[in-house]
Amino acid sequence: MDLNGLKVTVVGAGIGGLTAALVLRARGATVSVLEQAEAITEVGAGLQVSPNGMAVLRALGLSPILAERAVRGHAVELRDYARGRLVSRLDLRTLGDAAPYYFVHRWDLIDVLANAVRAAGVNVLLLQQVDTVVPGETPRVKMKHGPEMKADLVIGADGLHSKLRPVLNGTVAPFFTRQVAWRATIPNTMGHGAVARVHMGPHRHVVTYPLRGGELVNVVAVQERTGWHEEGWHIADSPDNLRACFSDFQGETKTVLEEVKNVRKWGLFRHPVAPVWQKDRTALVGDAAHPTLPFMAQGAVMAMEDAWVLGDALANAADIDAGLAAYQARREDRVRKVVDTASKNAARYHLSAPPVRLAAHLGLKMASLVAPKQMMGHFDWIYRYDVTKDS
Repeated sequence: MDLNGLKVTVVGAGIGGLTAALVLRARGATVSVLEQAEAITEVGAGLQVSPNGMAVLRALGLSPILAERAVRGHAVELRDYARGRLVSRLDLRTLGDAAPYYFVHRWDLIDVLANAVRAAGVNVLLLQQVDTVVPGETPRVKMKHGPEMKADLVIGADGLHSKLRPVLNGTVAPFFTRQVAWRATIPNTMGHGAVARVHMGPHRHVVTYPLRGGELVNVVAVQERTGWHEEGWHIADSPDNLRACFSDFQGETKTVLEEVKNVRKWGLFRHPVAPVWQKDRTALVGDAAHPTLPFMAQGAVMAMEDAWVLGDALANAADIDAGLAAYQARREDRVRKVVDTASKNAARYHLSAPPVRLAAHLGLKMASLVAPKQMMGHFDWIYRYDVTKDS
């Protein structure tokens, strides 16, 4: 299918939406992006871009630019909460120079994508409050204020609270996982190296890794609890509350948490993968289709993979409907496996019974000493997958 002149409207200027806009524009489509904010500004904190995500950026010519603003990860370390004792180490460098793994500030990735999108001639419209999307032969985006917009294809890349997802799937309430997360960035005064450290404790864990050339440290702390908490990334909390919940964490973690001055807190909810990703010239990408818990660091990367496959599927199909059907067929099984893996991972970090935790940690330690490459090999299906070569 020739995409030249295809009129595409993308709802949402996040990582998935901007990547989709860039992929489709590169194949000749005329693309507009609708963003509800008044500017594409610095939001969020850190994220990890594993080699499967870098494959998309490399195909778009953006990997060198992002690498300049990121930290190349050397390893993932699993540590015990009590004294910071090393339990296991996964060497990311065994993936090779052709498959780098990066720690990135979310804003830096969005900025790289936004600059590329504008340079490619994509029309980015800010302050656009979408009310709903109407699928059809000529799909329409109805605005809360102003005239509706028509296109040949509408893409919902507007995250957890997508306007298109309920139109295609109805409303399904997510369930609270009984886990709450805090997120912060702090100055790297402790000389944090180019590793992601997972500090594992009973019913809790803390993840730290450097950002922006090592100037900052990203901090994510997760605690199991029975009380419900609101979902959303921008809910402020007191750093003292965070420290109180992890007061028995020692070693580097204690130093890290003492540095936190501003922190956001949110409840972790499990959303089902949408049964329907596309219909009548509309399609979902990223979290709008398949929100994932943050325990495999694959949310942003899955959105980028989606965007690439969407463009490739359309370009290799006879028409839009066939291309959209091929897009979901090519993505759904992989995404479901990633989402399920992420959902199970927290339990591995939160072992509470001392004998069980000790035995599990000893097993991890022996495996990382005796067969480190085999341990990394468990993740080959994620990290070594190159979506740009899967057509």
